[in-house]
This record gives sequence, C-alpha cells and structure tokens, in this order.
Amino acid sequence: MGYSVPMPDVVFVAPYPAEATMRFAMAAAAEEGVRLGLISHQSLEQTPERLRRVVKGHWRVDNALDPHRLEAAVRGLGGQLGTVDRLIGVLEHLQVPLAEVRDRLSIPGMGAEVAKNFRDKARMKTVLRNAGIPCARHCLAESRDEAIAFARQVDGPLVVKPPAGAGAKATFRVDSEQRLREILAFTSPSAAAPVLLEEHLTGRERSFETVMVGGRPVWHSVSHYLPTPLEVLQNPWIQWCVILPRDISGAEYDPIRKIGVDALRALGLETGLSHMEWFELGGNRNGSRIAVSEVGARPPGAQITAMTSLAHDFDLYRAWARLMIHDRFEPPERQYAAGAAFLRAQGEGRRVAQIRGLEQAQRELGELVIEAKLPQPGQPRGDGYEGEGWVLLRHPETAVVEKALFRLINLLRVEAGQ
Repeated sequence: MGYSVPMPDVVFVAPYPAEATMRFAMAAAAEEGVRLGLISHQSLEQTPERLRRVVKGHWRVDNALDPHRLEAAVRGLGGQLGTVDRLIGVLEHLQVPLAEVRDRLSIPGMGAEVAKNFRDKARMKTVLRNAGIPCARHCLAESRDEAIAFARQVDGPLVVKPPAGAGAKATFRVDSEQRLREILAFTSPSAAAPVLLEEHLTGRERSFETVMVGGRPVWHSVSHYLPTPLEVLQNPWIQWCVILPRDISGAEYDPIRKIGVDALRALGLETGLSHMEWFELGGNRNGSRIAVSEVGARPPGAQITAMTSLAHDFDLYRAWARLMIHDRFEPPERQYAAGAAFLRAQGEGRRVAQIRGLEQAQRELGELVIEAKLPQPGQPRGDGYEGEGWVLLRHPETAVVEKALFRLINLLRVEAGQ
C-alpha cells in the first residue's frame, strides 16, 4: 500500500505564503511526529508567524522551480533535520521540479516521468489518447504552418494555450483562421516555444477529484462549473460559480468514475490527490458522452479543497498531508452540498471601488454562508476567472445551495474604479 515513516522529516516547498498554501503547510506540520522543514523564496522572518512557530528548519532559494537549486536546498535542510523522508508541495508549477529532486535523492513519491505526464498538457493528451481515453484532439505546433494545418483538419473552434499552463492563463478560444493567425503572430511558435492547440469541447464542464493509494482509487468527488472557466474569461460580466452536489452516487457519474480512474492509471499516478477537469459533451463528434480536459496531480484550486471539507465536514487539508506523508486516507461521508460564488469587478477601472448589495445578501443568505473573502476597496483587479473575492455556502440540499449561489451573484455587485 505504500511507504510510511512513523516519525518523518518532511520538507514543504512554498515559494510565497499564499493563504491556501499556508493551510496545506500547517496541515503537514500538524501531523503527529512530523518535523517540518520549509523552502521558500523569502526569509524566515517574512514567513507568517503561525508557520514560523512550527517549522524545524528553513532554507531560502531564489527560484524553487530550478531543480538544481531545489536539490541543494533539500540537501541543506536534510543537514538541519537529519534526513528528508518526504518532499511535498501543492503548486502546479512545482510538481516536476519536486519530482526530479525526489528521483535524484531517492525520496519516495511521484517521480519525474509521471509528473511530466501531468504537467505537459500535450504529452498528457498523447498518453490519454494512446490509452483510449476520450479527450480533445490536439497539436503541439512548432510553427505557424503546423498550427494552421491542424486548425483546418479540425474544421471547428479551437483552444490555444501554453503546453504547461494552469488556471486558464494565456488561453484563448479561436473561431476563425484569421483570429488564429493574429494569435500566432503574437505567440510566434517555435521548436523552443511551441503552442498547444486543442479541439474546443462543447458541453458542461465538471471536475473529478480522486485519491489514489498504491494505484487503487479509495475516494472521489465531483463538482460542477457554472459556466466553464473559458466562458468566464471571455465575458467579464460573468460571476463564476462552482457547486459540489451532495449526492454523486447516480448513474450519470458512472462514465467519469471509470474513465477518470483509467486516465489516472494511464498517466501513472500511484498515491496522491488529483484534480481532473472533464466535459459532459454536447455536439462533439468523438462518440463518447464525456471527455477528459486536463488533470493535475495535486489538490484542486478554486476553493474546491475548502468546499470539499465543508461538504464532508472534515479537513481535506489535513487528510492530504496524511496521504502524502503516510500513504493513508480515511474516506469521508458526503453530508452536505457546498458552493462557491466568485466575485468579479465590473467596469473599466483597475481597482475595486466598492461592493454593493452586501446588506441584502446578508439578510437573505447569511445563514448559508460558511466562509467569505470579500473584495476590498483599493484592491487591485484580478486577471482570472476567480475574480477579487469569493463566498462559500453549505446546506444539506443541493437545490438550496444552487439557488442561493445564483441569488448571491445577482445581489452582489463589485464595481471597479481608478
């Protein structure tokens, strides 16, 4: 079932002290017997006090994405702690460097070849298609001519993105050859910097979170995106929502339960928490009811980890730490539906000016709100689909949460200004 150390020395890599990252780091430190070492881009004095109090060693690096510098830091922390039994981190961009250092230092965990299957989206699609997993047709184009030839072969809308992207950054929907030529003029694909083109999938987008232990699925969760992140980025007025239905036992999820696990095995995941995005298809021509979009071998973003904790009334941050350190996971029972409304500023300004509708929202929906991070006046405007703030809701009935989410995004208005 895996390799477990009774009282391990664990190194956690967190370049910057983002709130979500700190929650995972604190969870690792809270595991019984763990001595936690921290690698970051900042000095120990710049680390949040709550984490500073529990770490047993710290090493500063200029670039945690450089596997050579990361290896030197891990060796240095090994000298402070006595050994390094596990090397972990949650950020998407860290997964390959972490895996490369594990390979070099013989630290248990996901190795580099598997990590690259998840990180390189073109390589991922090739692995999946070779394994018979339904996913979008794709092309890793090294020239404009190659990209245009693929577009003509697909003869339909495309998605253009970096091969190692995350969070829909620098991702575009392309509906015409003229628009593709404009993007290619900007990106200038080459052998050194190729661009990934994919067939645009139409349908309802979902996520599928899975825990694997020793190559065996032991737990899963499903969430719904309302609407797709790409639609949100194309329409600045849309307030994005995510909902975790309480009941995911129905036959409508049987295809992703099978295909999702098959995909993880094809990509090589042995032990870990993964985040898969997939589509219930509408109007595509590949003969399948669903298609896998992308998979990350790390905890989900977009507040899905927090919502999963709420839906199951347990601490997924702590459960992830136990999984990564001890190869153990106790599957929880889903007791609630949970949802997130992401608040995006409207208008032309670059900063948040004000938020309207708070009092009314509090009166109508306050009893459902579990956690919130509201946009603050003067806050810089974000550039992603998650916007400038969020609100998390919970209730035993899925319909109540869904209705409340739509009411919330109609009541609250975040206005931008200079």
